[in-house]
This record gives sequence, structure tokens and C-alpha cells, in this order.
Amino acid sequence: MSERPVCAFLWLIWLFLTSFLWRCLFAVLWCCQYTPNPNSTLCPTLHDREPQKAVGGEGRVHRVMESTLTARDRVGVQDFVLLENYTSEAAFIENLRRRFGEKLIYTYIGSVLVSVNPYKDLEIYSKAHMERYRGVSFYEISPHIYAVSDNTYRAMRTERRDQCILISGESGAGKTEASKKILQYYATTCPVTDHMSTIRDRLLQSNPVLEAFGNAKTLRNDNSSRFGKYMDVQFDFRGAPIGGHILNYLLEKSRVVHQNHGERNFHIFYQLLEGGEQDQLSKLGLERNAQKYHYLVKVCVCVCGCCPRVSSINDKSDWKTVRKALTVIGFHEEEVEDLLNIIASVLHLGNTQFGEGEDGETQITTEPQLTYLSKMIGPLSFEQAVAARDALAKAVYGRAFTWLVAKINQSLAFKDEVYNSSKGSSSVIGLLDIYGFEVFQHNSFEQFCINYCNEKLQQLFIKLTLKSEQEEYEAEGITWEPVKYFDNKIICDLVEEKHKGFISILDEECLRPGEPSDISFLEKLEDTLGGHAHFVTHKLANGKTRKAVGREEFRLIHYAGEVNYTVNGELANQSVICQSDNQILSQCFNREEVTTQKRPETAATQFKNSLAKLIEILMSKEPSYVRCIKPNDAKQSGRFDEALVRHQVKYLGLMENLRVRRAGFAYRRRYEAFLQRYKSLCPGTWPNWQGRLADGVATLVQHLGYKPEEYKLGKTKIFIRFPKTLFTTEDALEARRPALALTLQTSWRGYRERAKYHRIRNAVIQSAWRGMKSRRKARRRRHAAEIIRKFIKGFIYRHYERCPENEYFLDHQRFSFLMTLVRNPPKSVLDKSWPVPPPSLTEASEHLCRLCMQNMMRAYCRRIQPEWKKQMEQKVVASQIFQDQKDSYPQSVPKLFVASRLGREFNLKVIQTLGNDKVKYGVAVTKYDRRGYKARPRQLLLTSSFAVLVAEAKLKQRIDYAALRSISVSSLTDGFMVLHVPSEDNKQKSDVVLQCDHVIEVVTKLATMADKKNKVNISQDSIKFAVARGKEGVIDFTSGPELKVAKGKKGHLLVTAPQLNPR
Repeated sequence: MSERPVCAFLWLIWLFLTSFLWRCLFAVLWCCQYTPNPNSTLCPTLHDREPQKAVGGEGRVHRVMESTLTARDRVGVQDFVLLENYTSEAAFIENLRRRFGEKLIYTYIGSVLVSVNPYKDLEIYSKAHMERYRGVSFYEISPHIYAVSDNTYRAMRTERRDQCILISGESGAGKTEASKKILQYYATTCPVTDHMSTIRDRLLQSNPVLEAFGNAKTLRNDNSSRFGKYMDVQFDFRGAPIGGHILNYLLEKSRVVHQNHGERNFHIFYQLLEGGEQDQLSKLGLERNAQKYHYLVKVCVCVCGCCPRVSSINDKSDWKTVRKALTVIGFHEEEVEDLLNIIASVLHLGNTQFGEGEDGETQITTEPQLTYLSKMIGPLSFEQAVAARDALAKAVYGRAFTWLVAKINQSLAFKDEVYNSSKGSSSVIGLLDIYGFEVFQHNSFEQFCINYCNEKLQQLFIKLTLKSEQEEYEAEGITWEPVKYFDNKIICDLVEEKHKGFISILDEECLRPGEPSDISFLEKLEDTLGGHAHFVTHKLANGKTRKAVGREEFRLIHYAGEVNYTVNGELANQSVICQSDNQILSQCFNREEVTTQKRPETAATQFKNSLAKLIEILMSKEPSYVRCIKPNDAKQSGRFDEALVRHQVKYLGLMENLRVRRAGFAYRRRYEAFLQRYKSLCPGTWPNWQGRLADGVATLVQHLGYKPEEYKLGKTKIFIRFPKTLFTTEDALEARRPALALTLQTSWRGYRERAKYHRIRNAVIQSAWRGMKSRRKARRRRHAAEIIRKFIKGFIYRHYERCPENEYFLDHQRFSFLMTLVRNPPKSVLDKSWPVPPPSLTEASEHLCRLCMQNMMRAYCRRIQPEWKKQMEQKVVASQIFQDQKDSYPQSVPKLFVASRLGREFNLKVIQTLGNDKVKYGVAVTKYDRRGYKARPRQLLLTSSFAVLVAEAKLKQRIDYAALRSISVSSLTDGFMVLHVPSEDNKQKSDVVLQCDHVIEVVTKLATMADKKNKVNISQDSIKFAVARGKEGVIDFTSGPELKVAKGKKGHLLVTAPQLNPR
């Protein structure tokens, strides 16, 4: 088989295989997009299967969110917007129940995440899960707290706008854990340096410290946050965390002095007693027994008779965590000691007991406690220590907590900026973890503040939700339809309106002269707010409602429901402890608070102002929402209490949110995602759509039979109004899949059999190809061996006459010589290099060398210009005369001879005198007289037949070339020359002695014109010349350092000249 047909055949096979493999690869990838993974750890259902690898974007793993629709009957929908009966609260809760039963704790309401506390650890928070959600679009993967975190982070990076995440829900719903997961996600996925690593660690370690001082065990939650927290995390332009700031709201200070049955005080008290070292406890005057402290065992209904220890809480281990966290955050040992002194002082203050004296006066019966108390917080008088114990304890703990938050903020601050999110190139993500709406059997002022806060947040939530919906519609060119919703501004005004609101009435009642009472406050409310539709009291209620409202209660009708509040309260007295030696207390209690004459603000006003600042902060950011739900009160995993969940759904306003979200279009998706999923349902879009995406979606929906009122096409998205339309499309896709699977199986079987056939065929082709290559290789080896054999034998017989044994070697020698000569011939006429020929080519080499040189010489001569030829002829004459004879000759070789050294200095009279004889050369010379050797300047002019000495336009002497006998010069560098003429000729004077700077040039030109090349004499010692008839003169030449001319003793002319080339 020839080589070329085989290559062409293999190339055709390769083209066929690659085209077929690409088609099969596309089919496999498309099928894998919908194939469930039974090994998923997230959820065993179809819609939460493990992500399949797909090509595109950044090469990350994607999961299509809409795949949940295929299993909606079993696990519900993962976006409540897709509920068909979206106005039914029962359908809403049933969807939650189904997903909770499948361990799917997260569900969307549009962009809002609803989280149900599972009360157990789920394997969905690993680093691998963080990477899975990193950089993935919000709806491309199943709902998760990481999806909200990543979407918020990417929005901050791309839009350069501050973001915030609002986490709400009642105690035990998982708000604190949700905020922890968000911080852990940012700490793991954000870029970080050594300095930023410190900030990251402080952000994470601030949680255990705040939980120790602000969290407590309640009936609903073993780690319940008893304060509201807003944390800002600051990021630089690279997206790395560089700082943070925390705002705290409404710490439950009443828990310090009183807890409900089965609840505990704040964690820090038990952690200190359980985990503190014995020496430290002794110094603080404490014992390792929580039952000895009145504030820790004030109420107890446990079987064992004590509540401090809880099986799910390890106070000793938590104490170590808190101590380590305080060090990481940057607390000094002195500050930690002062802080623990305050905690101990609160416990001692709680053990202070009172008794009645003989005269009815009140006396303190536990003086040892006062001793420890005075030691902990500084010297206090007996009267100051007797002041309102519980109010003092709450004030001390509350302000110490505020100082603690401020200290943490100092450690998290970036460049000494405690709260600065608008300067520079940094951006901020805020986390709000605050109480959800609360309704108890007895609701006090604290529940009122909590519900007021939720009322404001609900108002903000509805406004921002409608705003984002309207902006999306306008961006896509869809007509915005106004949405009717309940505006709870009427309730907010009921609470905060100036002069008429609840808080204004409370301030006025608390600060008026005289002794204020709860009943007078209630009467004032009835007089001012009696006609308000959302305010009811026992006196104002009708017969049926009056039974549910007590005489010392009032009812507010919130957006989430009706709540009865009791007006029974107590006036908290702030004790004067500004003079304390404790550094923390001296910072917490300012002396100006006592001496100032300014009217103090009530707690309600302070909370209203701080809430207004919080709303202002949230309005300046782009919000995201996490709504946390507690499935049961028993903290049991897998248990779903519908009544309790319905209560929370109502109080969180989830149904109102869903109704606002569904007022327009229930479903919207980008064209590429929608077309990629459903293109198999239309022959016009399957398998690939080549035109514009909008045209492809329009073709698809027309084929599916969508009615105009069921959808709208925006600029980049399709909007579907009814979930039923989407479900019908999803069902059609589900029915289409068996046919697609059958096509795929058929294609795979065909490919497999064809691949088997091609493997067999390729094996035959490869065998033939390998045989052909082996035979070709063997032929090359045999040929090479024969050549080597001939070469060796020829080398042995190389000195013999030409014979068969040396014939190949001699031919190779001739060939090598000739090729060497061809590749490296002489480059110029001066290049005398020539390769050494073999003996058989010696004569031929000589002929070739001669011919080569002749050829180069002829080529060189043809290239020479006439001027340059004349110059070289003169140089040749000079070389023949002076080479190795005169010292100044080597210096004259590189200097060109010129036509004249006088330029245009010829005198017109001289030219007229010469007549037709043209001057061919002229030079300035010095003539020495024959008698006295006086130097006289002259010009030597050379014509074609004679030479003339000219002085001042007069012809002094003419020397005919025919009369010139010879020319004499010395061998030195003196420049003297003697022109010898016959003394018998009366027309000629005696010999002429001349000196010239260009003696070689002058002598060469004169000898050439006079044809006296052989009449140039070069003398080394002296030159004799004729002075007059019968008389001679002598010029003696000697070597010296410089040129000198002088007259000698014997009448000789002495010339001293430097000798450059001594011989």
C-alpha cells in the first residue's frame, strides 16, 4: 500500500469519528442536565440533586433551579411564587411541610429566603458546598443561605453599592446561626492577606463574645439572642474584608434580675462560675456553685431543683472559647479583669438582702456582700449601696454590654474609622439579626419595642420589594401595574407621631410633675388615641372584644395580628456610680448625666431614635432578606407544628410578601436559560437555535401555544404570569424525555458498534502501516551499510590508481572538494585562501584557482571608475619608487593624491603666460638658493611638457621634462627633493632644491608626466647637486627628534629629520 492513500484514508476516518463524538458528547451533556443523582447528600430528590458539570461561564458546576418542578407533588416548589394557589395560607404551609420533611430547609419567595430550623446538623455547610455556590447565579442552584450570601457579595463587587442582609424571626428560629453561616462563607471564600486574616478572625471571634454576654437559654431556644444586632462588614476594592462595626439594640436587661420558669440568665455568669480558675473566683469573691446566687436561681421548676446546668450547653468549654476570643479581638488583661469584676459585682448585688428594723426602717442584712461590692466597683457609701438593687444591676450590666460592643468595634475599625462606608473605594455588607414579631400571654414594654421595630422593618420591606419589582419591569420594558397592599404606615404613625403618638404620650406622662401611674397613662392613651382604628382598650372595646382585653391592657392591631400589652411597669432608678474606680464603669456612667439640666430621654424615645438611624442605614443599602421559622417549641428534629408555623408565617408577613411578588408575573427567566431548558419541545429550536435569543423564545412559546395574556417578552427575559403555564410546559418536557432518552440510547448503541468496527479496521490498517514502515526502515539500513562499506574500502585504497575498490571514495573526495569550493569561494582579489585539493585534483585545482582569480580581477577592474583607476595607477608608481625606500611612504598610502594643492590660487597673468599649456598640478614649495641656501616660497606648476617655478605672478624658472635628468630625495621624512638639470644648457639654470609637505605625491606626478620613473634616486646620507658650472653643493641628512634645516661649516646644507621606519 502506498504511503499517500493510507494517510488520506486515516484522515477521513479521523474526521468521521470526531464529528460523531462531538454529536454524542452534546447529547450526553444535555441528558446529564436532567438526570438525577441518587448519591446526593443535599437531598435525595430530583430538584436538589448534585450539580452536573457543564461547559460554559467559568467552568463551574451549575444546577438548574426549575428542575424542582418535576418533583413538585412530592417535595413542593422551591419558590413560593410558583404556587398555584398563592393566596392560600394552607397551601403555603403545606409547601413548607413537604420540603421540611425532605430535609429541604430553604425556600425562596422571589429573592427572599425562608429558612426553617432543622434542630440538627445537616451536611450542607462544608467548604465544598461554599465553592459550589460561589459565583453561581441566584436561581441556577437550589435555595441556600450561601446563595443569598454570594449574590449579595457579587452585587456589592459589580454594582459598587453597599448591601445588607436582614435576618428576622422569633427566638429559636435560627437567626444567630444564619448570621454565623454568612460570616463563615465570607471568611472562607473572600480573598485575604495576613493583615486581613486578623480582621477576619476578629469578625468571627466577636460572635462567641457577644453570645456569652447577650445570649441566654429560654424556653424556646438554648442560645437565644436577647438583643438586636446590626453588623457592617467592610470590604476593599479587591473584595477582601478589612473592617467591621456592630450596632446593638434593645438588650433584655430585665433578664439580669428576673427569668421566666425554666430559663437562665446570660451565659457569661455560668461560664465564669464553671470555667474560671479557682484563684480568679476567690479574688472575685465567688464560689463555683450557681445555686448560691439569687440572680441565677431566682425561679426554678426543674425536677432537680436547679436550672443553671443544661445538657446541651457546656459552660466550661464555652468559657475557654470566650477567653480565647477576647484575646484575639484585642482585649488587655486589665480590661478583662475589670469586665469580670463587673460580672461578679452584679452577682454580689443580687445577693444583697434587706430587712426591717425595730422602728420600721429598711436595713441591709447581708453586709459581707456590700464589702465585696465596694471592692469590685469602688468605694460607695452605705446609702448608695442601699439604692434600688435591681435597677442598679440592670444599669450596670446594660452599660457594660454597650462598652463591650464599643471595644469590639475599636478592634474591627479600619484606619480608625468606626463607621464609614461612604469614603474611599471600600464597600459594606450589613447583617441585621433582630427579634421577630413576638406575642406572649403577657406582653410588656420590651415586646412593644420589638413589635414596633418589626412594624418599621415590614414597612421598609414592602417598599423596597415593590421598588425592585418596578425597576426590573422598567428595565425589561414591561408595563408596570400598580399593586394594592396593606400600608402599615398608619400603625407606625400611631406609635411614633409627634405629640399624638404612643411614644410621645409615654414621654409626656413619665416626665410630668408629680407621681406618674400606669392607670393615668392608660387614660391618657384613651383620650388621645381613642378614635384610632388600630388601638383598643377595655373601656373602648365592644362587648365581644372587651372580654379579651384586661382593664390594665391596651391592644394594637399590627400588620401581623392583634397584640395585648400591659401597662403595669416600674420606674427604673439610675444609681449614681460615676465615682467608681473601675475603668469600665467610669466610662459607662458619665458624671455629666447627673449634673446636666437637660431633660433626659425615655427608653422609648431612645429606641425610636436608634431605630430611625437603623432604617436610614438600611435605606442607603440594597437589601436581601432571610426569614427564619421555628418548626416546633420542643426543639425536636423532624417535627412540624402547623399551628406554630402558621403563627410565624403571619407575624413575619410572608403571605403579604408573596402576594406583592405575585401581583405581576409569577415566573421570569433570562432567554438563554429558558431556551436551553425547553428547546427540545419545538422542532424549530431543537437541537440548537442559531438566531437571536428573543426570536428563539418567541418561536418556542408560539409552538407551545402560549396565549398573549399568559406571558410577556422583555429585553432579556421572558415573563410568565401563571404558574400553571409553567407547570404545563414542565410536564410536556417530562413527557418528552423518554423519546429523547430512546434517541440517545439508539445513538449510543450505534456509536458503540461503529467504534468496535473501526477499532478492528484500524487494527488491520495499523498492522499494514507498521509493516510498510518496517520494510522502509530495513531498506534504509541496508543502503546505509553498503555506503559505509564502500567508503571504508575506498579509504584503504585511496593511494592506488582508480579501481572499483576506491572509485566511490575518490568520487566522494572530488565531490566534497568541489562542494566546499562552491560554498566557500574566495571573497575578493585579496583573499588568497583556497581549499586543499585531493591528489587527483591538484592540477585541476591550480587551473580553477587561476581562472577564479582572473575572473575576480576582471570583475573588479570593470567596476573601477576612471578617477579611481588614475588614482590607483599613481599609487602603483609611488609604490614602485618609494616602497621600503622612504620613511614617510607608509603614511602616504591611505592619503589620496589630488589634482592640485593650490585650489584656485593660479594667477591669471601666469596662465596667460603659459598660453596653451594647461596646468595639470600645482603645489606650494620652498626653494633654497644655491648660494646661501635662503628659503624662498614658490609655486611648482606641472604641465604636460615642463615644470615651472612661480613667484608673485612671475615665472622664475622653467624646467623642460626633456632636460630633466633625474630627481633625488632622501630616505627620511624631510620633504626635500632636488631636480637635476644639465648645467651645459644655457637655457636652464643649475639644479633646483625644493622642500614640500607632499613630496611623495609631487615626485610621483612629476616622474609620471616627465616619464622619469626610473630616474628617481633615494639617498640615505647626502645629495649632491650642481650650484654653478663646475661647482657642486651638498645636502647632508641626519636623523633627529624634529625637522631642522641649517647651513653647515663646509657650505653644506644640514637637514635633520625624524626617522619613522629605521632600517
